[in-house]
Amino acid sequence: MAIQTTDVDRSDAEYRAWLKEAVRRVQADANRSADTHLLRFPLPAEWGIDLYLKDESTHPTGSLKHRLARSLFLYGLCNGWIRPGRPVIEASSGSTAVSEAYFAQLIGVPFIAVMARSTSRAKIELIEFQGGTCHLVDNPGEVYEVSARLAAETGGHYMDQFTYAERATDWRGNNNIAESIFAQLRLEPHPEPAWIVATAGTGGTSATIARYVHYMQYDTRICVADPENSCFFDGWVKDDPDAVCASGSRIEGIGRPRMEPSFVPGAVDRMMRVPDAASIATVRVLERALGKRAGASTGTGLWGALRIVAQMRAAGERGSVVTLICDPGDRYLDKYYSDDWLAEQGLEIAPYVEQLERFLADQAAHLD
Repeated sequence: MAIQTTDVDRSDAEYRAWLKEAVRRVQADANRSADTHLLRFPLPAEWGIDLYLKDESTHPTGSLKHRLARSLFLYGLCNGWIRPGRPVIEASSGSTAVSEAYFAQLIGVPFIAVMARSTSRAKIELIEFQGGTCHLVDNPGEVYEVSARLAAETGGHYMDQFTYAERATDWRGNNNIAESIFAQLRLEPHPEPAWIVATAGTGGTSATIARYVHYMQYDTRICVADPENSCFFDGWVKDDPDAVCASGSRIEGIGRPRMEPSFVPGAVDRMMRVPDAASIATVRVLERALGKRAGASTGTGLWGALRIVAQMRAAGERGSVVTLICDPGDRYLDKYYSDDWLAEQGLEIAPYVEQLERFLADQAAHLD
């Protein structure tokens, strides 16, 4: 009997030419964007501890999510998931949607952000400014399902940041955020930080940093600071992958009501739960210290970093600590920088501001 062979060739010269150009454009964006700055936060010199903030707000779309969006687009393109003329769809009303809209426009494909109808007009305008379209839903819990359905109906690609964030980024290097931090610290007094403090939305940033540290065999420890109304802390402490939280986080960009697939608990050394009032107080103090406004997720990480600094100081340890400026505070003038909004939320930040000011003035040894 003759052996029947099959040979199916799905290559398409026009598509391959489009793909090469799309990948080139996304990679060119990385070449045009200078690496983000590593800023020193002022601490008393006699402590022998240096605190740095990696300023991710200087990316073209203004946030840490620019790195994630670039990685997700390269991942989707190289997997053959993103196709010419077909929309990219994401479940996001925040910085990820702004950055993904930017990259979609860069390569010439439509972008749809699926979000709750209650999303502020300012956020919608940021996404639309980058060429995106917003699809509003009444129930915030339906954004994942609606995103997947829209992708199926349109032949588009559901980006699904919460699943793919940890795998889309090359954690071994390739100028990821961790490699950049260590390169920038090379000439500093303590080039290998004792701790890097991250926050978690998807969990992709903490996973990338932790994996890189382990891969490079550094002694640096990784802490994730988690806000109120987020399940990551409880899920990590109880080793519960099914942990959930009943209400949403007030700290935009971080904290989730479920354990997301991109959060990698085993890579993290420490978790810290941070009160929302402490997060907001910390960005108010940051503005006075550096003249720079940041979103409250930055405050969550910085509060955690300052607590670690206090503990190192109490133990007589010297070294360095690194955390991130995630996005600019100008996006939140009507929230975290509004005393009226704080009053509506029942948040009292004055005690935390006082704690921080006394600690940084070397008049207190601890942060509670």
